[in-house]
Amino acid sequence: MAGADAFDVDEATVADLQSAMASGGLTSLGLTETYLARIEAVDPTLRSVLETNPDALEIADAMDAERRSGSVRGPLQGIPVLVKDNIDTADRMKTTAGSFALGDVKAARDAFVVGQLRDAGAVILGKANLSEWANFRSTRSSSGWSARGGQCRNPYDVDRSPCGSSSGSGVAVSANLCAVAVGTETDGSIICPSSVNGIVGIKPTVGLVSRSGVVPVSHSQDTPGPMARTVADAAALLSALSGADERDAATASARAEPDYTAFLDPDGLHGARIGVARKLGGFNDRVDRLFDDAIAAMHELGAELVDPADIPHTDELDDPELEVFLYEFKADLEAYLGSLGPSQPHRTFADLIAFNVEHADVEMPFFGQELFEKAAEKGPLTEHAYLEALEICRRLSRTEGINAVMDERRLDALVAPSNAPAWRTDYANGDHYVGGNSTPAAVAGYPNVTVPMGFAFDLPIGISFMGRAWSEGTLIRLASAFEQATRHRRPPDVA
Repeated sequence: MAGADAFDVDEATVADLQSAMASGGLTSLGLTETYLARIEAVDPTLRSVLETNPDALEIADAMDAERRSGSVRGPLQGIPVLVKDNIDTADRMKTTAGSFALGDVKAARDAFVVGQLRDAGAVILGKANLSEWANFRSTRSSSGWSARGGQCRNPYDVDRSPCGSSSGSGVAVSANLCAVAVGTETDGSIICPSSVNGIVGIKPTVGLVSRSGVVPVSHSQDTPGPMARTVADAAALLSALSGADERDAATASARAEPDYTAFLDPDGLHGARIGVARKLGGFNDRVDRLFDDAIAAMHELGAELVDPADIPHTDELDDPELEVFLYEFKADLEAYLGSLGPSQPHRTFADLIAFNVEHADVEMPFFGQELFEKAAEKGPLTEHAYLEALEICRRLSRTEGINAVMDERRLDALVAPSNAPAWRTDYANGDHYVGGNSTPAAVAGYPNVTVPMGFAFDLPIGISFMGRAWSEGTLIRLASAFEQATRHRRPPDVA
């Protein structure tokens, strides 16, 4: 493999790869060949990659030529990146959200984040599997399953869930099938698969990263974000992804930083005031013990722990959040479908529901489309029920929720366990999800960073650092200090 024979890519960071390419010990072409070969060897079991990019080697070769000419665009030049298959790529790959309903459509234009990656010199390696329609089709779904990709599997125990909906992105990063990946989250879809697959995930403030060209669920909460093996790699990817986009009005007021790696600090917890959201734990005794150990480690690193510092109203968010989702999913997805051009026959929820019924053998072999049916019944976004639910969500999660406790206790961040251990995949009953803490930050549209916290029953567990809007830099500083001091990341044995 050209330029990769002497270089072990397993657990290699973006900085490691850049250093090797700068010294001539590695080429982007060789690196891309190595990842493609690893996908071919390992992924038939994991099912994390839907398709590889037929143009990947050509892109890598072009990035090598630029480097030889003395031009280096930045830290992602020549770095292979997987993107979730609900993100448009205007190339020879498909964008399907995992459904055969979109199987014949080719995007006419890159999603903004894909354009950002191309501008940064990244190699778009392929499309990652996902929970079909970002896990918003059925109340009994199996995370990581899509009609197009089948069941994605957790690399630490292939009988267990990879969580979702950014399942393939999380699994592929953890199993060293790519350098970094892009996921998307509405509520938990970056944080959960990052946590249960033993990697770092950043769910940004809504509006920091554009959603244009991304198959939507909810414009109030949707956001792409980075998934990586280290905080440094996630920060480098976030720097490339963020930016103002005229196609997404939410980005106009974004307070993006030019370089999130500038916040990396091994001493970043010293003097920080951290709130311990105790009521967000308690769902698993071993996870609670890991959390206590993490709090002790932060204290040793000089943090001031405010314990407890619970977020008010967390148990009042589920119902209004679902109401908002149902209304916005119908409006946003039908708008997206309408943008695909005349070659796309499915324009409404009624069309998608009918398609799934007609192709039930492949689209609904294990679970149905109850959420599709509920969304189809909703009216326009001017209806009182929607506006009331949206107001409740914003007030309880922001003003009376995260803002209230952080202001009252003068906090730099809040911490909580990210998730319970991965559950066994079960098509008969659907996901056995017993605990996780993505909802407060997700409903508020605020940032959340998960970092490996340890293992329970040999399954990885993450800790979440949550904060106010646009506080990604602060959270990266705190998370990087915790990561560097504890080093809980342990790769799965999938070779």
